[in-house]
Amino acid sequence: MVNRRTRSAAVGFFQDFKDFMVRGNVIDIAVAVIIAGAFAKIVDSFIFDVITPGLLQPALKAAQVEEIAKLSFSGILYGKFLATVINFIVIAFVIFVFSKFIEKFRRKREQEVSAPDPQARLISALERLAEQMETRAED
Repeated sequence: MVNRRTRSAAVGFFQDFKDFMVRGNVIDIAVAVIIAGAFAKIVDSFIFDVITPGLLQPALKAAQVEEIAKLSFSGILYGKFLATVINFIVIAFVIFVFSKFIEKFRRKREQEVSAPDPQARLISALERLAEQMETRAED
């Protein structure tokens, strides 16, 4: 028979787990993992279906191999490693370009927000001018 303390601890544990799962961070991470998996498939297709046939075909023909993954030397499949390195470079480049785009957008947004309203600037200038005129009139 399970005592009350054990049952309440189990209920508390599962309540904590439920709270953890419905927090936004866990959902965001799950979505990011799913998108990353889909993005990896796109990059793989780009490497094997576009880059390899278009750019590496002469080198593959010289090595008498049809696919980059089949490149090997004494049983070492360095072609798979080479394909993985190319994948990494493409992913890093895409992330770099994307981050540059986001940073440019962020800077433009900050400039728009920080730029004073022309009407407010004019009102401020007129107020300063009126203050100076009042000060001179008093002297």
